[in-house]
Amino acid sequence: MKDLSIEDLDARFMAEAIKEARKAAQKGEVPVGCVIVCQGEVISRGHNLREGKNDPTAHAEIIAIRKAASRLKNWRLAGCTLYATIEPCPMCAGAIVLSRIDRVVYAVEDEKAGAVKSLYTLLEDKRLNHQVAEVVKGVREEEVRTLMRSFFKILRKKQV
Repeated sequence: MKDLSIEDLDARFMAEAIKEARKAAQKGEVPVGCVIVCQGEVISRGHNLREGKNDPTAHAEIIAIRKAASRLKNWRLAGCTLYATIEPCPMCAGAIVLSRIDRVVYAVEDEKAGAVKSLYTLLEDKRLNHQVAEVVKGVREEEVRTLMRSFFKILRKKQV
């Protein structure tokens, strides 16, 4: 993997986040997936589990952050990159800042709840004690859009 460009690595790790999103969809959850990478290795994974756990905090990013901190035995995740299929919400963006993650990569903006670029810019807010060094958006965007559209189309049919 050392010979791959950062763009190729981002696409590869986003594919892992998409696998997590598909797991969520199979469980009837909104298909959001997340992986955290440290030193070129996936150290944690998460997908939405809000419905199944009846837990409003069971977002993919929160689950992955908790697992990463547990694995590293450190709440500081400096040097890590978080890959999420959807732009993190305010809660998840807050957790990203608090965990000191250095880099965030996401596929699709969330115009209704996005806290990275769409509605808020929490990851770069200078008033906070940490800012994410780099944010990359749009990695495998069309693949994630298709997954989301398909999920909600099926959901709407079930509700009719």
